Amino acid sequence: MSADAQAIRAVFDCMMFLQGAARRESPAGICLLLVELGAVELCISKEIVDEIRDVLTRPRIRQRFSSLTDQLVDRFLESIERKAVLVHDVPRIFEYHRDPKDEPYINLALAAGATYLVSRDKDLLDLANSSNAEGERLRQISAGLKILDPMTFLLNLERV
Repeated sequence: MSADAQAIRAVFDCMMFLQGAARRESPAGICLLLVELGAVELCISKEIVDEIRDVLTRPRIRQRFSSLTDQLVDRFLESIERKAVLVHDVPRIFEYHRDPKDEPYINLALAAGATYLVSRDKDLLDLANSSNAEGERLRQISAGLKILDPMTFLLNLERV
C-alpha cells in the first residue's frame, strides 16, 4: 500500500481476534499487526468487544491456548480499543437467518461503511458467493462490502 493511500476500513469477526491473540504469526495476527501499524482501520462495537473478551476468557479456550492469560487478554483488548474506531450506533440493518450470531459483524460493517469483513466463518464467507440469495440481498444494501478470509484479505492489500 502506498504511503499516501487511505487506510482500509475493515471489520474482523471474533475468531480473527482469537487467532490473532493466540498466534501473532498467523494470517489473523498479521491482519491485527496491520491495524497496529495504521494500514487497516479496524471498526469495533461494544457488543463485539464484549464477545471477544468472553471468548478469550473461556476455560476451554484457555486450555487450548495457554498463552491467553488474563494479562495478555487485557493488554490485547486495550490495544484493540486504542487503535480501532468504536462505532456506537449499530442498527440491525441486515437479518441473517442462516446464522443470527453473525449479524453483529455484518451490521457493524454496514454501519461503519467498511470495505471488508474478514472471517474464516463459512456462513459469513458464503455471503460472498454470487449464487447465495442472502448474499445478493446484502450486496443490494452494500455493493462495496467484500467478505474475505484473512489470507485473501492480505493478498488483496498487496494489490492496493
